Amino acid sequence: MLGADDAVAGALRARGWPERPLVDQPLALDLLNTRWVVGGTPYDLLDHDELTAAWLIDRELDRKPLPREQLREARDALAAVIADPADCSRLNALLWHGRLRLEVGEHGEVEHYDVADPVWRAAWACLRDYLRLRAEALDRLRKCANPDCVLHFLDTSRTGRRQWCSMTACGNRLKARRHHDRSRGRA
Repeated sequence: MLGADDAVAGALRARGWPERPLVDQPLALDLLNTRWVVGGTPYDLLDHDELTAAWLIDRELDRKPLPREQLREARDALAAVIADPADCSRLNALLWHGRLRLEVGEHGEVEHYDVADPVWRAAWACLRDYLRLRAEALDRLRKCANPDCVLHFLDTSRTGRRQWCSMTACGNRLKARRHHDRSRGRA
């Protein structure tokens, strides 16, 4: 279930890793945020089988066979298309691993993912989620404005002008650094 990072949190504690930030993001952005930096130290869930499996369990996605490489490819394609929405070549190449089948059910339209190779199912679900987000809110999919931060988020602010993954984690830190640099320049 999205946002419930129970299995991941336990696996991170067992490794002595810090908590993962921004666990409340939509699936596609949550995949991007499987990589984060704390105190200059990079962390990546997709580098470890048990952490990747925990992330898949929490997201209720297929984990057999374990799709670490496919998730990495999907994450890289998503990062590229968010950085440049016109650069869809990598994303389109990965979307060829599946297709969407629609039907009308009792309560309206029903989507079925048709992904022939099981190892691509989880990555394809993340890519499909990105397409949904792109259709609904392309201008609100963002990478944190702190150049040292690798996190992405969906801007749900009223004005649509959010710049930071977190004001306390990145916004204040970057503002303080700018102030310090300006103060040193005057001395």
